[in-house]
Amino acid sequence: MSAGSIDRIVSEPASLGATANGELDMPRGSVDTGAESPTSTPSSPALLARNLSYSSTSSSFQEDWEAFPPIDKVTFFDLLDNFALPQQIEKWQKTLASQRERVKRQREKIASSSINAKDRVVEEWRKRLPTTDEQLEKYRKRVKHSVERLNTRWNASVAVTAREKASFIAGVLNIWISGYLLGAMPQYFYYWYTIQILYFMPIRWYTYHKRGYHYFLADLCYFVNALLLLSLWVFPQSKRLLISTYCLAYGNNAIAIAMWRNSLVFHSMDKVASLFIHIMPPVTLHCLIHQTSMDALAARFPAIHSIKTSLPSSPEHYSLWAMILWATVPYMVWQLSYHFFITVRRREKIAAGRPTSFTWLRRSYAKNFLGRFVLSLPVAMQEPAFMLIQYCYALLTMLPCPLWFWYRWASAAFLLTIFTWSVYNGATYYIDVFGTRFQKELEQLRKEVNKFNMPSPNAGGPLTPGGPLFTPGALPSAALDDQDSIPILERHQKSVESTGISGGAMEEGVRQRTYDANSGNATGLSLGTMNS
Repeated sequence: MSAGSIDRIVSEPASLGATANGELDMPRGSVDTGAESPTSTPSSPALLARNLSYSSTSSSFQEDWEAFPPIDKVTFFDLLDNFALPQQIEKWQKTLASQRERVKRQREKIASSSINAKDRVVEEWRKRLPTTDEQLEKYRKRVKHSVERLNTRWNASVAVTAREKASFIAGVLNIWISGYLLGAMPQYFYYWYTIQILYFMPIRWYTYHKRGYHYFLADLCYFVNALLLLSLWVFPQSKRLLISTYCLAYGNNAIAIAMWRNSLVFHSMDKVASLFIHIMPPVTLHCLIHQTSMDALAARFPAIHSIKTSLPSSPEHYSLWAMILWATVPYMVWQLSYHFFITVRRREKIAAGRPTSFTWLRRSYAKNFLGRFVLSLPVAMQEPAFMLIQYCYALLTMLPCPLWFWYRWASAAFLLTIFTWSVYNGATYYIDVFGTRFQKELEQLRKEVNKFNMPSPNAGGPLTPGGPLFTPGALPSAALDDQDSIPILERHQKSVESTGISGGAMEEGVRQRTYDANSGNATGLSLGTMNS
């Protein structure tokens, strides 16, 4: 219904009244509300009644539309809004339902998380507070593990293997046979040396190659042994080769026994071989030069005979400078070959962790003033500086060589000194290192057992987090006895107290070790195999 239609309905009674009476002429759209106008005059009773009837009807109709906008302002879109209201209400209901479902799910999730958190807290609390049975079982396992570990170490050290027995026998026989040949038949000692080097070198090559130490086989000590074999069996008439070999054997090779702590440890094939490589070349040369007759030398070793019988003014009577000169030549050959074939061509493998003499010395002497000096240089200059220091060290060890060559008792005193040094290192290795190491392990086990046997401050009550692992009341009486009641521990302690040393002296020759004696260090590989 349009606004024009409503206007016609409202204005129609006024129009009809004017036509019937002929007396009332009102403008269209005018409505009499029943109140008298100051200028109007009362009409006839019929007209008044009609006017009052119309006024009441008009007022009632107008009251019905008071909640809506004015009639003349109502549009078609307002009517469409009335039809869209149920759809809006339905949309609101769906939104409220989805919100209600979301809140319900969130509430269930929070409740589930709370239950899980509670379970986790309870489980963690149970872990922190184990039961007495669990504590006792944990204690038993720890004690059992400690005793088994000690027993394993004991068996590995005390139960001497067949190889260690063979090494011990070979070491003792080596000393006995060498001493006998030195006194009875020194002219044949070089045969004994050759037999031993043919026996020791394959073993050394195999063990070092297996452990990744085969780059140490290119060190100077092995080069000196090769020179001595050439001088004995290939070039016995070469005087210069003999002098070079003598200076390097009595110099760098022999002094390495004191510098690198070679030890006379009979049960270790590794240490026996290292001592042999360093001490046997000078001993062999001593037998040939000072204890072999001139006739035997003239027949078998003409180079030694020529030098020994030469006059001081003769060119064959080598002085200190001549010895140093001819010893420098093979030394430089070795040094340059080592640098090219090992340092340069094997650089990637060395960088990956393969040990060499240079890497070991750089690590061992990092706190020494020479080590600090070398490491302070640029990386490209460290290896040349190391080689220069090596050569200076070799020159220092060659200075007394004329004294050892021309005087028999001076040479014998020198060899006796370095051999005694190796025996002292072996005694230190047996007594101080093994005894101290085993005693520390025993004390550590004793501390662990004492810690478990300490009385609990809250005995008989519930344990608290961070408290003792068990309460004394939860253990049988036998578990609280003195720790020495453990049979294997008691047996080990009695053995240590009775011998003064540990059975750990019988360790494998190829096992890595840390040698720590009088603040000196040596790695598990035979330190005597490495030269300065």
